[in-house]
Amino acid sequence: MAETVQNLDFYTQALPYSLEAEQSVLGAILIDAGCLPPVMEVLRAEHFYREQHQNLFSLLTRMFTMGETIDFVTVLDGARKESIFPSPEDAKVYLAQLAQVVPTTANVMAYTRIVQEKYYLRTLIVTSREIVDTAFDAQADAAALLDFAEQRIFDIRQGRETSGVLPLQKVLVETYEHLQRVSGADRNEYLGISTGYKALDGLITGLNKSDLILIAARPGVGKTSLALNIAANVGIHSGKSVVVFSLEMGKEQLAQRFLSSEALVESQKLMLGTLSDDDWVHIARATQVLAGAPIYVDDTAVITVAEIKAKLRRIKNLGLVVIDYLQLMTSGRPVNNRVQEVSEITRNLKLMAKELDVPVITLSQLSRSIESRSNHRPMLSDLRESGSIEQDADIVMFLHREALYAAGEEDVNFNEAKCIVAKNRHGETGEVDLYWDGQYTRFSSIEYRRED
Repeated sequence: MAETVQNLDFYTQALPYSLEAEQSVLGAILIDAGCLPPVMEVLRAEHFYREQHQNLFSLLTRMFTMGETIDFVTVLDGARKESIFPSPEDAKVYLAQLAQVVPTTANVMAYTRIVQEKYYLRTLIVTSREIVDTAFDAQADAAALLDFAEQRIFDIRQGRETSGVLPLQKVLVETYEHLQRVSGADRNEYLGISTGYKALDGLITGLNKSDLILIAARPGVGKTSLALNIAANVGIHSGKSVVVFSLEMGKEQLAQRFLSSEALVESQKLMLGTLSDDDWVHIARATQVLAGAPIYVDDTAVITVAEIKAKLRRIKNLGLVVIDYLQLMTSGRPVNNRVQEVSEITRNLKLMAKELDVPVITLSQLSRSIESRSNHRPMLSDLRESGSIEQDADIVMFLHREALYAAGEEDVNFNEAKCIVAKNRHGETGEVDLYWDGQYTRFSSIEYRRED
């Protein structure tokens, strides 16, 4: 027990901070208000350790935002009004001390970096304490704790990565170099990953890194099938890792879907076990192909974006993420407004796509209002619990099969399907004709069907 206490003595140690650096940053701003803009690009109020320094920096940033003059007199007046110090006299003495303690305002960014580094050290210590406390909990789940620890450390690292304002000239040079790469011999390394559907690739320029792509449809139209078809195409042909999170179907069902599409064996036969010798041959070949592809599945029924992100960071050479589906996800905290919760989830999914630099395909339900209209073609307003879904998504695609609404009519082709690109940040909107093989839960491009 004594050894355990000795190993945990960091609980009683004071958190690191530099009083001189904090005072020098604030003092430099008091002497020269021009120091504030570059400091604000790096520091926030919570980066300071002392509460008075936090309140004082918040006051300075508010004055800057309001366009007010920043000098000793105006800051002293603001500090008095907000009772940052115990008394007006204390405020006057301390602000004067701040102005005197600064060696030189020319080194303000060096002092700023010290304050920032000490903040991250404190954050790391506090986070480590939380992880240790949770680990000692008798009810703690090791797997959940690992995800929690990984996420918290990752959040600290992400907080350090900030980008400032860049001159257009520098951005243009980088863009020119990128254009040279995508036009060269290794252009496939820089282009969006192919979905496996040539016409769709031509419209959305493939699956681009950091994109949040929404595939929406009414139940039974085949959005899960399309997403799994794309996942299989990417996993088999690109060499990139693909991860499918299914909140609705179990991993065995997912495997059957993959096998049915790849082996061209009726899904009904797989479910009932009525397989012929030829079917077994096709399944064996498909199994060999799929087993060699870096495709991963996760059938956790209740999952948050943070948990998904923690799992994805362990996957090497990640190329695509598929989530089935949005409305089954949770934010992980109690909320009264479901629309706000879904909006928070979509925003976090977009941030995740950007952080991991991979395309993320998320499936979504459409509202029932589409069935009450004479024109059943989906629209952006049909997105369920829309909130910020349309805003956060880079590409919104609707899967539509008009034959589902034409029961009893003659000359209805149930194999016709359309993928409607209703939003596309990379180019034009439009639609792509697809062929639906319901028995194999598979979508094919029209060109492919004609070749067959």
